[in-house]
Amino acid sequence: MPHRPRKRFGQNFLVDFDVIERIVAAIAPRRGEPIIEIGPGRGELTCPLLAAGADLHVIEIDRDLAADLPRQVPGLAADHIHVGDALEVDLASLLPLRAGERIRVVGNLPYNISTPLLVRLVKSAGAIRDMHFMLQKEVVDRMAAAPGGKDYGRLTLLCQYHCAVVFLFTVPPEAFEPAPKVESGFVRLIPHDTPPAEVPDYATLERLVAQAFSQRRKTLRNSLRPLMAAAQIEEAGVDPALRAEALSLRDFARLAQVMAHYEGESGQR
Repeated sequence: MPHRPRKRFGQNFLVDFDVIERIVAAIAPRRGEPIIEIGPGRGELTCPLLAAGADLHVIEIDRDLAADLPRQVPGLAADHIHVGDALEVDLASLLPLRAGERIRVVGNLPYNISTPLLVRLVKSAGAIRDMHFMLQKEVVDRMAAAPGGKDYGRLTLLCQYHCAVVFLFTVPPEAFEPAPKVESGFVRLIPHDTPPAEVPDYATLERLVAQAFSQRRKTLRNSLRPLMAAAQIEEAGVDPALRAEALSLRDFARLAQVMAHYEGESGQR
């Protein structure tokens, strides 16, 4: 009996072969390279990735789908099928890597876990060569946004601090079964060798950005009050009368440096 998509796992299976071909062409898998696919489902992407000769491992939370993958994808070794939640699995531990080798990560991600999974993965970007994901188009727009718009926010800054974000193409609802109610987008993330902005530590930047966008309609003078005084914001070369969405990543990095300086002084007293 065919597997019925399960809403609790956010399952929308790709059924458009032209879209699948475009995705595989964008990934351009090579023989022997380590690739991890998140949410292989019924093997729509798994088959061509394996056929290209990739050292492919998959993570599937649905035990029924995982059990059926050896039939759907002949040649996929049983020990390359990992049953579990991608939010909890340490990807780098799934397969042996040669010195200097980094994994590639691909997936048609369930909408209901896409944002927390992205936040988790970009923090592990040092072990990753690149990532290719199918996501809700709204999420892709937020990841690739420039300062000043409604899509620009915490996810934008956290992704762009760790990775170059490249929007590749839009995918219509009818490419999936069942068809979602919104468009999807296919995106490439390439981890930076060196972050594009210098911060005292990532945790400080993350805390600052979260606070600034927790009340995004307020000016920085008000939204950042729990962390910084207006004079300290000015010391970073930023106008306290601006809203968070007007600031670039480098602006936030300067704020983080000033914030860490004053927190350090406070801790030494």
